[in-house]
Amino acid sequence: MNKKAFITLKLFATLGKFTPDSADNYPVEPGTSVRELIAGLKIPEEKAKLIFIDGVKGELDSTLNGGERIGIFPPVGGG
Repeated sequence: MNKKAFITLKLFATLGKFTPDSADNYPVEPGTSVRELIAGLKIPEEKAKLIFIDGVKGELDSTLNGGERIGIFPPVGGG
């Protein structure tokens, strides 16, 4: 039996439409990568440009164990 862990998930700007109802207590399998999380949320990988895990820059291959705060930002432009 697999044990679930929970994360807090924040999706910013245009990614907000992918936010699940359970974003404040989102279940993940311990050891899930950010890449797997994004795929499970149906977010195109190229749209997840900047990832923060507990306020520190993360990567798509970063693993989650539960208790983390995850922030994902899309590409942004300005001028």
